[in-house]
Amino acid sequence: MKNKLIAHISGKNSIRVRMFWSFLFSLIIAINLSSYINESFLISLPDPHLIFYLSPLLSIFSFVILFIISFSLMTNRIIQYLYHLAEGLDFIARGNLHYRIPISRTDELGKVAANINAMAEKMEIQIQKERQIEKSKMDLITGVSHDLRTPLTSIIGYLELLINRVCQNEQEQERFIDIIYKKSLQLKNLIDDLFEYTRLTNSEAKFETDQVDIQELLTQILAEYQPFAKELGVTVETCLTIKTLPISMDPEKIRRAVDNLLMNALKFSVKPGVVRVSMDERFPSVIIKIENEGTPISMEQEGLLFERFYKADLSRAAQSIQNGSGLGLSIAKNIIERHGGTLNLVHSAGYYTFIIELPISGHA
Repeated sequence: MKNKLIAHISGKNSIRVRMFWSFLFSLIIAINLSSYINESFLISLPDPHLIFYLSPLLSIFSFVILFIISFSLMTNRIIQYLYHLAEGLDFIARGNLHYRIPISRTDELGKVAANINAMAEKMEIQIQKERQIEKSKMDLITGVSHDLRTPLTSIIGYLELLINRVCQNEQEQERFIDIIYKKSLQLKNLIDDLFEYTRLTNSEAKFETDQVDIQELLTQILAEYQPFAKELGVTVETCLTIKTLPISMDPEKIRRAVDNLLMNALKFSVKPGVVRVSMDERFPSVIIKIENEGTPISMEQEGLLFERFYKADLSRAAQSIQNGSGLGLSIAKNIIERHGGTLNLVHSAGYYTFIIELPISGHA
């Protein structure tokens, strides 16, 4: 308390108080020194009339000069700091947003410097975000172009073979038609994923939420995937300890997220293999885990797994089941986060566990 009072009286934290003291001390110094100079100078003059006329002029002149010099010296640090502020603003205005003004004062000028630094930092972050958005747009265009061109090129190629009637027999013709059909479905899925991703990344997109039993929804999804899992040689094991637990959600969106995670686990599991799905309540959240064993990936690949258009195992891109857009995990993460939850991956030596955490109704 005592230190604050001393700082306030001395003007350490206030320019107005500092200027007042500078003015007062300069006034005292100018009065005393001008009086001393006048007496010393005028006493040496022999003519009393000359002393009478020169005394007022000399007093005013010496007082003004001494006051200006004293006040300038006492406020010199303030003026110098104002120059630093001006130079700093000039640097920032010329685009050097990384520049920061040294803060050596605790008064109003120090606050101005802090605000200028905060402004520069916000501008730097904003510009970095804009650059990242621009880069993301270019990546999006590149990814879309590449992923759409691949099946489209195949479709055009097989259609040209059919038009030119190069098929050796009816069986080969049917095979070409089947390939065209599958590539067309792949193209449709790519476009659907892109459309869904675009909608989800739009902050204005609204979810149609309702109270839905998460256990019942998950049971339905798993039942639908049993035939596909059997076809791939994968067994789906479930452990749903929760009987009934209504959660506020958009059921179609949550279904899409779980679909994407299950499809990812089934595609990239070892064959024959096992995909384990479990659900448990950890108030105030419900935890859903999807586990499988597959090919190990690096930490760098793991960090990029939720990035759009990223496919961790490029060597499998030519396989028939690897027809994804690279948007599935990104879409799933976006959906879960838009519901106030989280989606994380725990990976160790090829063992993958995707963990969904959703808030129970009333605790989002």
